[in-house]
Amino acid sequence: MQDVNGLVERLRAANYNEREGIKEELLALCRSPAGAAVRDQLDGLRRGELLEVQWEIEEVLERSAPPKPQAGAAPPPPPPKPEEKPDPNRPLTSKDLTLVYDDPRGLLLHKSKVGDRWFATQVDPRTQQPQTFELHPQEVAQLKQQLAGSPYWVLGSGAIAAPAAAASAKAPAGRPPGR
Repeated sequence: MQDVNGLVERLRAANYNEREGIKEELLALCRSPAGAAVRDQLDGLRRGELLEVQWEIEEVLERSAPPKPQAGAAPPPPPPKPEEKPDPNRPLTSKDLTLVYDDPRGLLLHKSKVGDRWFATQVDPRTQQPQTFELHPQEVAQLKQQLAGSPYWVLGSGAIAAPAAAASAKAPAGRPPGR
C-alpha cells in the first residue's frame, strides 16, 4: 500500500503532462488481485487532497469500477414466495364443504373436503332459518347407521358404504355376501 501513497504524492507534484502515466500505474494497481483494497485506500486519500488531485483520483476510481448493470435491463425477478399452508382453525366456507346427503324434508349433511369433519344443516322450527352445526364423530356414525338405506345420499360423494350386516341380510340364501 506504500506504492499507492507514493503514487498519490507523485500525482500531487506532477505537472499536467506527467499525470497520465501515474494514473495508468494507479489503474493497474486497482485492477490487480488486491484491487478492492487499493480502491478503498485511494478513496480515503482522495478526501484529503487538493481539488485537482481529487479529480484525477476520481477518474482512476471511475475507470477501475466494476461495470454497472444496464439501465434498460430488467431487474432480477424476486424469489418466489413459499406457499402458505392453510390454517386448520380458520372458519370453513361453503367452498370447503361437499354435500353428501340431501333430504328434501330439510336435512343436509356436508363433509369437509380436507379432513374428516361433518356438518348438518336443518331448518330451525322457531325462526324458519337454516342452521348449520358441526357433528361429533359419534353422531356421524349414528347418522350413517340410521340413514344407511336412504335414497337421499348424493351419488359419487363416497360418504356412505353399505354396512356388512345390511349387505348380508339382502343377499339371497345360498350365495355369499358381496357376489
